[in-house]
Amino acid sequence: MKTNSTIEHHADIVIIGFGAAGGCSAIAAHDAGVKTIILEKQPEVKHYSNTRMSGGGFHCPGPDGDFESIKAYALAMMSGENLPHKLEGEQPEFSDALAHAWATHAPQNAAFMQSLDPQFKTFSSAGAAFADFPGADRAHYACLRSTYMDKQYDASLARITTAADKPLKESGEAFHACLLTGVQSRKIPIHYDTAAQSLLVNDEGAVIGVTALHQGQRVVYHARRAVIIASGGYEYNARMRKAFLDGPGKEGWAFYGSPANTGDGIRMALKIGAALSKVSSVAGRVICAIPERRHGLKIGLNTSAVGKPNEIVVDNMGRRYAAERRITKDPSRYIFYKEALQFDTTTLSYPRIPSWMIFDSTLMDGGPLVAASAAAYNDIDWDKGNQNALRNGWILQGATLAELAEKIRAHPDNRSQMDAGALTQQVETWNRYCDAGSDPDYNAEPDTMGVVKKPPFFALPLYPGGPNTKGGLRSNARREVLDWDDQPIPRLYAAGEINSVFQFVYQGGGNLAECIVFGRIAGANAAREAPIEKTSAA
Repeated sequence: MKTNSTIEHHADIVIIGFGAAGGCSAIAAHDAGVKTIILEKQPEVKHYSNTRMSGGGFHCPGPDGDFESIKAYALAMMSGENLPHKLEGEQPEFSDALAHAWATHAPQNAAFMQSLDPQFKTFSSAGAAFADFPGADRAHYACLRSTYMDKQYDASLARITTAADKPLKESGEAFHACLLTGVQSRKIPIHYDTAAQSLLVNDEGAVIGVTALHQGQRVVYHARRAVIIASGGYEYNARMRKAFLDGPGKEGWAFYGSPANTGDGIRMALKIGAALSKVSSVAGRVICAIPERRHGLKIGLNTSAVGKPNEIVVDNMGRRYAAERRITKDPSRYIFYKEALQFDTTTLSYPRIPSWMIFDSTLMDGGPLVAASAAAYNDIDWDKGNQNALRNGWILQGATLAELAEKIRAHPDNRSQMDAGALTQQVETWNRYCDAGSDPDYNAEPDTMGVVKKPPFFALPLYPGGPNTKGGLRSNARREVLDWDDQPIPRLYAAGEINSVFQFVYQGGGNLAECIVFGRIAGANAAREAPIEKTSAA
């Protein structure tokens, strides 16, 4: 319907965002018998959500795992409240209910995905990453990887593919293909290239719809039952990053997720009184970033070479501060950014922003330093030999370590802090450790150790960041969005990265898993709302 140049649509439930959370919410609502519409701001031909760009891993405890153990393990990750060394719980009002919901639904995650498409396959890639957490021994915890291929995941293959055939898809592409199959088979409409702008609220304070823009045209979506926000985080919103992230939020961070994640859902919900929770939380470590910009922000890339032999990671002065494999190993890789945020109260600086990956020609010649998918999704031409990055100045080169240190000093983000003598000594110390087969400073794993000796030498700046932010809207276990008095905003729900349940620590695959679990919960609860026939805003 078109009225006074405004297009109008009516549905029971309107969902903002088509990633894993939005798709699972829509399927649950549809299967409950209500009419659902998904709004996706990206055009269909360029729709690359964080879900699609991900590794396609998701938690799925074994159905035969002990219920209380699964719940205990989830509680530890989500809040830490059952860990004796924690000072206080992060979300005591809802933590038990959240963990209970997880233990109830997470063991069904694989079965749910396979119900959407029987061709979808999984294989186990990990167990409980926090082996000492309560319940880890009896939860039968598992992280599964997504694929349509008949073999296990091949890390040498780029995750992105232009092939339409599902048998060629794996990782996030496979997960997305399965989800899309489930949505399309139900004929749930997806309105692509439609950016939500604001939430409509009636005189009673209930959310009754969404205004949006479609190719410059104003569109009003009337929601008879509820609106679900599943629009992801704020990785590419400079103002939110400066407001929410620790340290230099704009220039000191980088992300390699979807540039469409600009905090739209947070902005819209704040305007009608929504509260925030752990908004600075991130799934991240330290990654490289290139100067090219999206929304005025550096583009991050998943720097998979960190933690391999023939490299070390140092701070701005040339000093190691952790075992390099911790940066890329689960679960420390998703909380390592906290290490990079150290603030020196004497110099009033962040000595580890950026950090520097120092490596030699052995690693440089050994293959791409970044994950192929991260570069491809972001339209970055990072070739297998890393030569484009070198020519573009993204990688610094020196014939000697002293020359490399001078190149680093000249980098604007180093601010002339690199000490050539300290860097040279640090590399020499590392090489002695490698020859001895042990790292007495940080206990690096022996198979990750390799000397940095073969010239020329190279450096790559690393910034706190990763795939996504996790903090955002405060929500209860029903996934109702709450105001600052912890009262639900009527008929407003949220799921996914915008209100991640992992507000203490995080195990890889948790984001997709919570999208399945709490996306379905949000969709089912929204569908139970009694319909409002009059949906005119106040």
